[in-house]
Amino acid sequence: MRIGILGGTFDPVHNAHLLMAEQCREQCQLDQIWFIPAGNPPHKEVKHVTSGKQRREMLDFAVAGHPAFLIKDLELHREGPSYTVATLQELQALHPRDEFFLIIGADSVRDLHTWREPEAILELASLIGVNRPHISLPDLTELKQKFGESIDRKISWVSMPGIEISSTDIRQRIHENRSVRYMTPRSVEVYIHNNRLYLE
Repeated sequence: MRIGILGGTFDPVHNAHLLMAEQCREQCQLDQIWFIPAGNPPHKEVKHVTSGKQRREMLDFAVAGHPAFLIKDLELHREGPSYTVATLQELQALHPRDEFFLIIGADSVRDLHTWREPEAILELASLIGVNRPHISLPDLTELKQKFGESIDRKISWVSMPGIEISSTDIRQRIHENRSVRYMTPRSVEVYIHNNRLYLE
């Protein structure tokens, strides 16, 4: 199968995540999208991240009813930082017949050469760079200098509507007792309320 990999903290998951996943699934003819909540994100302070169990449960509510959206929580059971290359290596070992496509923002494609073991990432998966309409694609000069012009064949570009929703904004709104209706699925909103998340 052709599998799209969408990793993130998902704290909380929101409608822009879901729209991105659906646009990639359709435009790149993917069979499934696997959402992978980060265990210990190397770029964030763990003490400020909601528990993996709760982030996984919010994802469960968010993707319910979509047969092509699945959740893989392997990073939640791994000690130490959650590096993309380690996740792809584990997935490739578990599913050697599947073809993986790593879904990341356009700017992250540009900066891939700064990630841990970028050569291994490119061997394990193709890239899907998500860009907003009417925004120029990023300058990939440094990436091409490191990996050669053939890197273009490893990248597909997906355009999605520019929706200004972020997990940071949702958390801030909840903290300020402001509405997040239609920013995240209603089931996730109810879960956040019932579990009193993001109030402190």
